[in-house]
Amino acid sequence: MITVGSASGIITNELGTDIQGAGCGGKAAYIRDELEASVMYIKQGDTEVMFVSCDLGGLESDITVATRNAMAEASGINPRSIIIGGTHTGGPSVLPSNRQKPVDLIYLEKLKNILTDLAKKSVQSMVPATLSVSQGHAKIGYNRRTCWSNTSHQMYGKAQGKITFTGNEGPEDPQQFVLYAVDENNQILAVLHQNTSHPCTFFGADFYSADYPGLARTYLREALGDIPVLFFNGALGDIGQSLTNENSFGGTDKEMMIRRCALSLAGETLRLIHENPPTANNRLQHICQDLEVAVRLPTPQKLAWAEETIAKIDAGESLPPFDQIFSHGASLLQKRFGDHPMDSLPIHAIQIGPAAIITQPTELFCYFGLEIKRRSPFAITSVFSLCDGYAGYCPTYDAIVGGGYSGEPIYWTRFTPETGYQMVDESSRLLFQMQQENEG
Repeated sequence: MITVGSASGIITNELGTDIQGAGCGGKAAYIRDELEASVMYIKQGDTEVMFVSCDLGGLESDITVATRNAMAEASGINPRSIIIGGTHTGGPSVLPSNRQKPVDLIYLEKLKNILTDLAKKSVQSMVPATLSVSQGHAKIGYNRRTCWSNTSHQMYGKAQGKITFTGNEGPEDPQQFVLYAVDENNQILAVLHQNTSHPCTFFGADFYSADYPGLARTYLREALGDIPVLFFNGALGDIGQSLTNENSFGGTDKEMMIRRCALSLAGETLRLIHENPPTANNRLQHICQDLEVAVRLPTPQKLAWAEETIAKIDAGESLPPFDQIFSHGASLLQKRFGDHPMDSLPIHAIQIGPAAIITQPTELFCYFGLEIKRRSPFAITSVFSLCDGYAGYCPTYDAIVGGGYSGEPIYWTRFTPETGYQMVDESSRLLFQMQQENEG
């Protein structure tokens, strides 16, 4: 028997507080739409997994560990069975990506209390249930790493002078994953869906918004009722919402952009729910492994430039946003990892019937997500990012050679070139381990 519990709650921060964003200002002047956290807890025998989706940029490892431990103590769940993920929207300042915006520790303590309460509520609401897992297609994301005729690479960008656009650096992934649960009366208890793109419609704005995952949640509730709706992002590191050549109709019209993404996401989820009824034949497995990986540090020359640039900023000099980003990121990288350039990446593998989910804490580049799926022995495989911690970008060799934002070594692009390939190998090992346990 499978049992399922679920809960959701508001996690919007107070007005006047900093909004997450590298290289941009902005405090919350108003709330466009509420930020939420939603929980879906699945248990079968001794196996359990609690998915937690938050409308946040992500949560760093130390905050994640403290939060999941508090949730576990209050609910009786194994803390390693709790997977907290961020949708990567522009919520409160919870990541140190901007030197002018300190991490909001007061908010994070409130968030821990809210999530602890939701964990208890989800356990208390447990009922016998059946699940449905399915896979579809909805195009909401485009590769946002551009290549140019002078051999440079960058995030987005426009052709200037004699330098011309020569193509996008990597692939895209329009696959959509849907998991939902119904009770014995065939009433939907919760919906979890996943697709791949940065929710950055309102990047740098002065208001709180759950972006297109939040609007899609509204559409789903209009159709299905007031249920918890969880969104997890895919291998989104190099995927954005708009065409990099800016030739799409509507250009940078934000209302058109958010509605396009939300309607596509919600519409495909409703189609998959309609066409894929729940089944009782859903085996639940969950295993996790912490992968130790190397960190690349800034060169002495880059570090010296970073400290000089930070001194200019502190003195009141106005500098371009990317100078602020790279100087702060390089300096923070050295401070956090200079004495021990190693990091630990928790990778979870979950089986639900014919489907498998891999979760990991980076903004994984799309190529790696596709490789994990290609090598999987399961009929359906989904890759969730920004889960069980936040560790920044995990770029490909192409991005590291090309450089630019998400390619150069800063605190949130800190891994050596082989890290993504190691994550693919480790994910593959875990997936095949689950398959062997099925056969055993």
